[in-house]
Amino acid sequence: MPEKKQTVPFSGTKEQEEALLEVIAGLKDEPGALMPILQKAQDIYGYLPMEVQKMISDGTGIPLEKIYGVVTFYSQFSLSPKGKYRISVCLGTACYVKGSGDIYNALMEKLGIVGGECTPDGKFSLDACRCVGACGLAPVMMVNDEVYGRLTVDDIDDILAKYE
Repeated sequence: MPEKKQTVPFSGTKEQEEALLEVIAGLKDEPGALMPILQKAQDIYGYLPMEVQKMISDGTGIPLEKIYGVVTFYSQFSLSPKGKYRISVCLGTACYVKGSGDIYNALMEKLGIVGGECTPDGKFSLDACRCVGACGLAPVMMVNDEVYGRLTVDDIDDILAKYE
């Protein structure tokens, strides 16, 4: 299994930074402002890397450790960017007993990333999910909004090739 590493360097734009600073200025004095600021920051950047968390800390006076704690506690926030093609493998019971764990492991190996990461070219990101509501098609994975069912490890190369 590939070792955990940050695969995509931060590349925020001046426009994104200005939008974030505007959000911070508008919300920082309200009670409970951190969650809405983090949600809007993730909308702006697509994820919450340390660079964005530092800007929020500097703009609000909230310690960076507290911001990081909130970001890592709530599953709605991501520390890693998402790829152009977001692959999600169902590891719910029906899919798992039919082999989705093997599919997930094969994807990690083929893409050279672990779950939650993005390939260095920004093309693919990989995540596990619990159920996509297609248990009759188990095992299932999704690429963006497209569902692939009754999968085997041998199907992965053909599916990835569609997005190359």
